[in-house]
Amino acid sequence: MDVAVLVSPVAGRGRARTVSASVLAALRDAGLRPRVLDAVTRPDAERCAADAVRAGAAAVVAIGGDGVAHAALQAVAGTGTPLAVVPAGTGNDLALALGVSPDPVSAARAAAADLLAGRDRTLDAARTAGRWWATVLCCGFDSAVTERANRLRWPRGRRRYDLAVLAELARLRPYEVTLVLDGAERTLPATMVAVGNTAWYGGGLRICPAADPADGLLDVTVVGAVSRRDLIATKPRLADGTHVAHPAVTVHRAARVELSCAGVTTYADGEPVAPLPAVTECVPGALRVVGAGP
Repeated sequence: MDVAVLVSPVAGRGRARTVSASVLAALRDAGLRPRVLDAVTRPDAERCAADAVRAGAAAVVAIGGDGVAHAALQAVAGTGTPLAVVPAGTGNDLALALGVSPDPVSAARAAAADLLAGRDRTLDAARTAGRWWATVLCCGFDSAVTERANRLRWPRGRRRYDLAVLAELARLRPYEVTLVLDGAERTLPATMVAVGNTAWYGGGLRICPAADPADGLLDVTVVGAVSRRDLIATKPRLADGTHVAHPAVTVHRAARVELSCAGVTTYADGEPVAPLPAVTECVPGALRVVGAGP
């Protein structure tokens, strides 16, 4: 049974590359034939994974964080070919949502066991402007922080993100956002909007705590106009999802979400997706996964 393997060269500050030999050995020991795809950039990864799926690969194994899983998703969503997530990145939100073992070798063994037994889980995936995503799409304050962090060359690692947060807090203002949820339109001031297929983003923050990736709907968490102090105070509550009790936060559900706001770009799975306006649709059963928990 041949499986295609995507390895992120930068995920987890090189951790994905470091653990890849052990992961490949675990796949071979289970009786699979892994083939590492020759891809360095995200477009390369998406193209190579799509070619592998067309050639009949039994699965695409993504070793790294949410970025490499996002690239693999473009190839497998809607095809019936399953995705195996082997967490080795800085943010592993899809693996967390799927109940995948945090140990890369254990995750690989679980995926191999499912493949050989013919087991998989069928889940929803979302699509925005032609791009598939699996976890959370965000816009507003959080997407502005991500964009600023991506532009910074110093400092490295998590401190770069912290610096971007401080810079965006200094210029905090509500966005005028138009939401159309299954045809019902409303315009409101919002600090940020998160559309969740699963609960987690940002390395373990439960922004859409009740999101279920198998219910055919997307959860939409809207943080209204808040002060800097309020936003800082509420941010820690994202870890357990209790932020939804804040009076400035509302939660909605819809299968189709239209977002409009001038000068804002959406990010999903931690990757840039599309500028607004954009339409997002939940596609039931579009994703098959192996190695996931119950």
